[in-house]
Amino acid sequence: MKLLLIEDEPAVVSVITRGLSEAGYEVSVAPDGNSGLQMALNNPSFRLIILDVMLPGMNGIEVCRSLRAAKQEVPILMLTALGTTENIVMGLDSGADDYLIKPFKLQELEARIRSLMRRKSPVDIPVPVTAPAVLSLADLELNTDTKTASRQGKSIALTATEYRLLEYLLKNPRKVLSRLEILEQVWGIEFNMNTKVVDVYINYLRKKINKHHPTELIHTVVGLGYMLRENKADEDTH
Repeated sequence: MKLLLIEDEPAVVSVITRGLSEAGYEVSVAPDGNSGLQMALNNPSFRLIILDVMLPGMNGIEVCRSLRAAKQEVPILMLTALGTTENIVMGLDSGADDYLIKPFKLQELEARIRSLMRRKSPVDIPVPVTAPAVLSLADLELNTDTKTASRQGKSIALTATEYRLLEYLLKNPRKVLSRLEILEQVWGIEFNMNTKVVDVYINYLRKKINKHHPTELIHTVVGLGYMLRENKADEDTH
């Protein structure tokens, strides 16, 4: 499987290329954002991009946004030494699928790659033919064919991450979902990413779903996580 590594630190490049090559991956390297963007745009055979944030010239956030603007759907795993919630959210909002904080172990990188490929491949994650095209709860609807959401017939514009989050909530209505469960199912992350990222995206989704609608559908279950339901249970939520 062909991967593109966009990274300017020689030591990091050496570790990643050696380790992934031994694992059977074919790794191409770009030392800066501008050349990395061109390689990604000109070579559709790359199955995944490993993208550093701090790069000479065009930074990783700009590269990621440019790829998504060009309708490139290749999975992007972002690398950075900046591990704050704000930086993680910025990376994900730019279009990245996952976020790995330096320093990291090679085994963790390989596991993240496998997780991303499982999530992106329709062969690895078959969709049952009996699955409904529309998921709904109360007056909220999500069309899984057209990837569109609406409430009371009014369209709701969602980012790719917000769409995956809402889809997971609608597939598990009236169930308490922990932050770790949401990380694993929405981002495919089974490691120590800050769960505050989930809170940020739940807040994004709440604002969009509740705009012009007084009835809350996403509820916080104190100490446990979140639940999508029609009515709020005062005894266990707030």
